[in-house]
Amino acid sequence: MAGHSQFKNIMHRKGRQDAVRSKMFSKLAREITVAAKSGTPDPSMNPRLRLAVQNAKAVSMPKDNIQRAINKASMGDAETYEAVRYEGYGPGGVAL
Repeated sequence: MAGHSQFKNIMHRKGRQDAVRSKMFSKLAREITVAAKSGTPDPSMNPRLRLAVQNAKAVSMPKDNIQRAINKASMGDAETYEAVRYEGYGPGGVAL
């Protein structure tokens, strides 16, 4: 662990929590971007975007990040994200 310093213990614990939170926020931002590109950038008209925004709000994602992801998708010059489905067979012929 970090020794006996209370600040060091807090720092290490907060670092792990921030890493998990950052990973979750980036995944949700990508999901919002894909949803906004697949339809209109208006959550009231796009059910997939509405669901993505609700999921983001459920984990306390800041409104700035949500709006930035929607704006990024509506600009058109952002990276192209697509929803992809992979199918295959696992051990014993089980379909995945």
